[in-house]
Amino acid sequence: MNPSSRKVILYISMSIDGYIADKNNDLSFLSTVEQEGEDYGYLDFVQSIDTVIIGRKTYEKVLEMGFEYPHTDKKVYVITRTKKPDKGSFEYYSGDIPTLIAKLKLEQGKNIYCDGGAEIVHLLLKEKLIDELIISVIPVMLGSGISLFKEDRPFQKLKLLSSKAFDIGLVQLHYQTIG
Repeated sequence: MNPSSRKVILYISMSIDGYIADKNNDLSFLSTVEQEGEDYGYLDFVQSIDTVIIGRKTYEKVLEMGFEYPHTDKKVYVITRTKKPDKGSFEYYSGDIPTLIAKLKLEQGKNIYCDGGAEIVHLLLKEKLIDELIISVIPVMLGSGISLFKEDRPFQKLKLLSSKAFDIGLVQLHYQTIG
């Protein structure tokens, strides 16, 4: 892949009313669409990336849930305000995010996965640094919680690349940002 063709891709799930977690930071609503043998294209997506950007709170939430962070075979940047010692392929990054993205896009490699959370997504959208969005809409309404899209970001036009509806009610939307 040419360095200039590396893309930053947000791959995330949200409720139909736009929340990525409930008001207690609970993600259990995601289990409503779990089906054995169905990963909604996640495995294919993961094979297209070699770098992950994740917010510290989201990273710690995964660990708090008792999971090992799955992308140990990739370069992972945990975005944090407080620099911590790096751990293997995991770098705690406290610098300027646009500078990091520019550096990564100049490097040879596969695509760059934005694994959340809401603050990182907001910053990347505000700076127009996300190239594609793959959003799985879960058929529940949470009513409140952590919103995927915060206010105070610029107008962004999108081009629909694909949409897929699954029998369980999940709809996956794949957009490319324009301009």
